[in-house]
Amino acid sequence: MKKRNFQHKELANGRWNKFSIFAQMANVGAEVGRAINWREKNKEYSQMAFERALELIDLMVEDKNNRSRLKEICRLREVLVDYFAGDNIYNSSDKLWGKYFYPFNYAARINT
Repeated sequence: MKKRNFQHKELANGRWNKFSIFAQMANVGAEVGRAINWREKNKEYSQMAFERALELIDLMVEDKNNRSRLKEICRLREVLVDYFAGDNIYNSSDKLWGKYFYPFNYAARINT
């Protein structure tokens, strides 16, 4: 098995699995927000933030606590890839992503 090179090394060691679903989604949303914010200013930074978001989603998929949420998590990954690297067949927008992730950020803050 090939060893993965994580950008979020401190989370990949198992710490990520201790976060609530709200905190996990809020962290993904933060990376998506960075990818959106950097898109016009610095393509490389935007791409790196997008890749970090995918990495966090992959960690969510591996988290046993998220078994009942796999459908939404995998769909999230699919639509994000479509938006940032595909043809945007789902007609996503920067505003839509903000609306999607904001409630997770709010829930994570009130549940800490």
